[in-house]
Amino acid sequence: MAGRVQGKVALVTGGASGIGRGCAERLAQEGAIVVVTDLQDLKGDETVAAIRQAGGQADYLHHDVTDEQAWVDVVAQLKAKHGRLDILVNNAGIGLGGPILEMTLKDFQRQTAVNLDGVFLGVKHTIPLMREGGGGSIINMSSVAGLKGAPGLAGYCATKGGVRLFTKAVAMECAAAKDGIRVNSVHPGIIETPIWTTVMGGQPGVNAPPDLDAMSELAVPLGVKGVPLDIANGVLWLASEESRYVTGAELVIDGGPVRPLDGPPCPPPCT
Repeated sequence: MAGRVQGKVALVTGGASGIGRGCAERLAQEGAIVVVTDLQDLKGDETVAAIRQAGGQADYLHHDVTDEQAWVDVVAQLKAKHGRLDILVNNAGIGLGGPILEMTLKDFQRQTAVNLDGVFLGVKHTIPLMREGGGGSIINMSSVAGLKGAPGLAGYCATKGGVRLFTKAVAMECAAAKDGIRVNSVHPGIIETPIWTTVMGGQPGVNAPPDLDAMSELAVPLGVKGVPLDIANGVLWLASEESRYVTGAELVIDGGPVRPLDGPPCPPPCT
């Protein structure tokens, strides 16, 4: 039986680890030809090797999402090898936590460059190739931190909130152009990935990595943390024709809205 994205060409940025790797593996399991990009070359090669070993099709490209020329080169390589692009998962991102008065402009701009500029560049440079193929699905990775504020995460929230509204605006542009491209955002909650080390490392009095199990038990209605596969399954649905009538939407995958706590709040972003 054919997979849910059989024969489609997918590009997953930040696909060497965490949610990105989960998305790459899940799309490949359902028949997509996956191009994984990242700065972590060793882990990227490991991800591709795992996909191939499982019977999937994948390649790895070194890619700095903040570099516009790098996007031009990646899209050119995609076109030369596959002739099309059907799915873009704009997943690459970083998390830098800390009080706003202690955050440097350099760190704020670095986070914006990866989390927001990288998404903009990805959308800008892949839409023409998608249009040549008659359409596609763009999935931008935001966060529950893009839906509400969290102390100690002002910069991160700013980038993820930007991704949310940028996604909606581009979705409306593509709809107006009738180009067959759908654009949606995904908003993970507490998911077990390496990003927590840097997010929580900037919090005063907090030693990274945090206890995600304890945080989830306190704040998540379902009482447990998520794993990359939970997000990947949502991405797969948005990438497939099952979501053909969905654009400009935000898919929240967080175990339920964070509930009020009787005691001190858990560390962000679960407040």
